[in-house]
Amino acid sequence: MLPLNSQVCVLQCTASYPAEVEDLHLNVITALRERFPDLVIGLSDHQNGIAMAVAAFMLGARVIEKHFTLNHAWKGTDHSFSLMPEGMRRLARDLHRVPAALGDGVKRPLDCEQPALVKMGKKLVASRDLEAGHVLTEADVAMKSPADGGLRPYELDGLVGRRLRHPLRLEETIVLEDFEPAGEPAHTQPTRAS
Repeated sequence: MLPLNSQVCVLQCTASYPAEVEDLHLNVITALRERFPDLVIGLSDHQNGIAMAVAAFMLGARVIEKHFTLNHAWKGTDHSFSLMPEGMRRLARDLHRVPAALGDGVKRPLDCEQPALVKMGKKLVASRDLEAGHVLTEADVAMKSPADGGLRPYELDGLVGRRLRHPLRLEETIVLEDFEPAGEPAHTQPTRAS
């Protein structure tokens, strides 16, 4: 292939004014990036709105061409679907937000999620009043929000069959200190009848 002008930008364009969403064929952007890896690829966007330009950016478009107007009622085929100043501002804002929104690809709890994780998370609580010496069963435990202390549901299997060191009230948060040390045989003391 002959060398291309490095200042050329290749834009995917659907020559329909306005272009319907199903006619945009944004995956052509990926094909153009593969075919011309040394060139900037973009989108000439004639769609009524800004979302598809953001989708194009996600596919690798680095130039977005949009029609601009000051009045949708002006004469001419382009004014009706062109962006007004506020729409252009929103498009630029959203395009600038994309890199930050992508993050680093590592899934982990974020500091901003902590209030919601506590509010919606679950902890283990007593499903009924339990006496000291009672050997815990799954039926003795409920999972309730908020997760503001105590043990998490994934810890239940390690508690079943262990003897309570002291009584628990209905819906009291269960903590590890509620149990006698692990390894002591649970059948040596009577338990409260269910």
